Amino acid sequence: MAVTALRAVLFGITIVTLVTGLATPRVASGGSIKGAVVLKGAAPELRKLAVTIDQYVCGKEKNAEDLLLSPQGGIRNAVVWLDKPPAGMTAEALPAVTAMDQRECMFAPRVVVVAAGGRIDFLNSDRLLHNLHSTPNANPPFNRTQPKGRTIAITFAQPEIIRVTCDLHSWMRGWVVVAPHSFYALTNTEGQFSLRGVPAGRYTLRAWQERLGAISQDIVVGDPEPTTVTLEMPAR
Repeated sequence: MAVTALRAVLFGITIVTLVTGLATPRVASGGSIKGAVVLKGAAPELRKLAVTIDQYVCGKEKNAEDLLLSPQGGIRNAVVWLDKPPAGMTAEALPAVTAMDQRECMFAPRVVVVAAGGRIDFLNSDRLLHNLHSTPNANPPFNRTQPKGRTIAITFAQPEIIRVTCDLHSWMRGWVVVAPHSFYALTNTEGQFSLRGVPAGRYTLRAWQERLGAISQDIVVGDPEPTTVTLEMPAR
């Protein structure tokens, strides 16, 4: 009887362990993707935006930051992600909370990535009044005035790409990318990015940039050597 009881207990522990393992997402291990997003075609001329209000803080003109390029043509602030990551696998977690400031009448950083269900703390470091205005498709709209020093926290539950503007300063643009999974990356000043912990296999890699739109490219990831890729976005 004692042996039978012990077997039953061990069998129960095994079942619980298996069920728990199936229910808990695993952090992916294996290969990685390292690459760059670059402009294909002639670089457009840098545009200047006229400032017609609050010049004592904003200045008289601003550089259009809708397409920022390195000397080698790398695209800054492009978002890169795996279209369909392996089920039950997660990469290093995206931040649940991040911040977007308003400095000298520009959003900084211009593009942020946050996990679905995460929060953006919108700041105002300028000594004047701003307003946050957005009309997302999947998340609630907002239109809120923001004096200097006030933090406005907004949670984004549904994945989508959201444009944020300031009605008082028409040239201001910011972007919130709400990610459904953790295999997302934002390119740096050289247009470079990396996605770690990607299991070996075939994937579709996607990239989005506010002026150039979206592209996709199929890749094969090995294990454990990094997979290198260059994503070319046609000039527009």
